Amino acid sequence: MPRPLLNPRAFLAGFALPLMLFFCAPRAAASAPAAPLSDKPAVLLVFSAPGEDAYTNAFNRVAQAWAENCKMAGVPLQVFGADPAATNDLEQLRGWLKDQPTTGAELWLVFHGHGTFDNREGKFNLRGPDLSATELGALLQPFQRPLVVVLGFSSSAAFMGKVAGKDRVVLSATRSGAEVNYTRFGEHFADVACRPEGDLDKDGQTSALEAFLMAARRTAEFYSNNGRLMTEHALVDDNGDGVGTPPDFFKGVRAAKKAAGSKAVDGSRALQIALLPVESERGAPLAWRQKRDALEMQVEQLRGRKETMERALYYKELEQVLVQLSHLYAELPEPSPREARAE
Repeated sequence: MPRPLLNPRAFLAGFALPLMLFFCAPRAAASAPAAPLSDKPAVLLVFSAPGEDAYTNAFNRVAQAWAENCKMAGVPLQVFGADPAATNDLEQLRGWLKDQPTTGAELWLVFHGHGTFDNREGKFNLRGPDLSATELGALLQPFQRPLVVVLGFSSSAAFMGKVAGKDRVVLSATRSGAEVNYTRFGEHFADVACRPEGDLDKDGQTSALEAFLMAARRTAEFYSNNGRLMTEHALVDDNGDGVGTPPDFFKGVRAAKKAAGSKAVDGSRALQIALLPVESERGAPLAWRQKRDALEMQVEQLRGRKETMERALYYKELEQVLVQLSHLYAELPEPSPREARAE
């Protein structure tokens, strides 16, 4: 039987089997060229000043986890805050961000440690001058490439509104600046970012959204298992409004609740981005991935409009997008696990 050439993420929404069978077609033999280094993601890991010695071991574990993640994904890792000889991490951070391409593949910015909030401004406690939420927002303003910003520190929600924007996934360990205790979310996120246990929808990769949901779950388990009051509540923002959505809004990887008023629920963009993509897509060029992402977002937008559309029109427009996805996936040399499950 010929393999279907559909992106199965479109079918996780529960689309009908007849549509899947309709688009079955033989796979093209052409292979996608390996993506050049400039098309690949990069990761920046920044630690705060550790403060008490008790946090040093935790910081070391996070550093090791991200080193392993980046090795598996084959992407470069830059670390600030771990060199004992450095005295001004903010200056190094400014220089590094200034030197980065503003377009291209995803840039992951991971901050771990201690933050503060004085009811006016959030700060990340670096050695030397601290990094304020306002300055981080300004440093990121030139970037047009996708950003994944992991705010794994206390009071991190004070940064969310400053760094959120178009094509950005912002993950915060806390839901407000008032959550001032050390957070565990960043530790758990590092542990699952490239691991199969984070692959909640079983599509062969762990997305930023899935890592967020799994890290939030493990964080809650930490407090419950230790009989402690939970002092951190994670949020994800990827629609650019800077408000954020908690993990209990999701059932699996789909939003099961509606946001207040007319606000959009986050999650769709975060579900697309994975530091370690499914194996068959790891050599796909940046242009291919960008086109795939755009088509998938069209499917998501159609899903959101389904209740207000005539049934025939909905399926006609859906068919048009799925045909384009079918042709796009035919360019890959091998079917992905999520495609194979559509048979």
